[in-house]
Amino acid sequence: MRVIVLSSFGLLFPDLGVITAFAQNRTTITMSSPSLAVTRVLASSTKLLLLPVPLRRFPSRSIATTSTTCIKPSSLVRIAHSASNLRNVRMLAERKPFAPDFFFRQLFDEKSWTYTYLLADLTSKEAILIDPVLEQAPRDAKLIQELGLKLTYALNTHMHADHITGTGYLKQLLPGTVSVISEASGAKADKHLKDNEVVKFGRFEIKGLCTPGHTNGCMTYLVDEMGIAFTGDTLLIRGCGRTDFQEGDSRTLYKSVHERIFTLPDNYRLFPAHDYKGNMETSVAEEKQYNPRLTKDVDAFVEIMANLNLPYPKMIDKAVPANRECGLYDIPKE
Repeated sequence: MRVIVLSSFGLLFPDLGVITAFAQNRTTITMSSPSLAVTRVLASSTKLLLLPVPLRRFPSRSIATTSTTCIKPSSLVRIAHSASNLRNVRMLAERKPFAPDFFFRQLFDEKSWTYTYLLADLTSKEAILIDPVLEQAPRDAKLIQELGLKLTYALNTHMHADHITGTGYLKQLLPGTVSVISEASGAKADKHLKDNEVVKFGRFEIKGLCTPGHTNGCMTYLVDEMGIAFTGDTLLIRGCGRTDFQEGDSRTLYKSVHERIFTLPDNYRLFPAHDYKGNMETSVAEEKQYNPRLTKDVDAFVEIMANLNLPYPKMIDKAVPANRECGLYDIPKE
């Protein structure tokens, strides 16, 4: 719920957190009508009561209190600043530490700006790879061998349009690797995941959450124990994947993010499939607060997505046909 408090000096309380901060956590909030634009704040040591009042009766340059003490503008600025700090504290809340036997490595392909993620159980040595890139498959295979790991699964978050996946090549380089993608993707793979289905590597497990919208087969992969999720192109850092091809749909993407990702704990770390500005990770709290598209209502979001006017993807005509096949087969040399 959002509350606006107006006075003659034009200050704004963005939310009830400001009022709570003022009362030092001893406050009960009563609100008679959230839709009214002008509100008087009555304060005592134990209660704040928000009452609608006509603008003409609003006290000049002050907010009336039961003790007749005025809150000066400078005090209100400090209160608002405290509320902002409280939001920042929530955003930077302590994250789940990685277990000593959990391995995590973020890798990057500079041509397609794609992140690949290597996760492993250091006891069993079983590993998984998320969103591998064809040209980087030899690099990934070499790293896995150097670390003494065994690649059990190579997963794709969706059928990519900007690069060819490395899963087929990795099956050749590291025999025994099982390719994985969502059942809804329409791509070939050794294993197709349904919503909430789990893949295990050693003692750890990763769950596939269906998050369509960018494509109809998008999945977000969740490792609950570590407090991390891999969002593919569904949710990017301060952005999201486009919705104008591959059965994309803006309303579906909005629903996926708000119902499947933004409902995760605020301190969960999020790792996208791409970033074009040098960022490496974000969090649920950050994106709920700062994502310039997905903090809007659904109609505003749909309008934004409809007016992006993005160019036709350079690799789509080559990547999509290949990605339909290479979960099972190596890529032809040409």
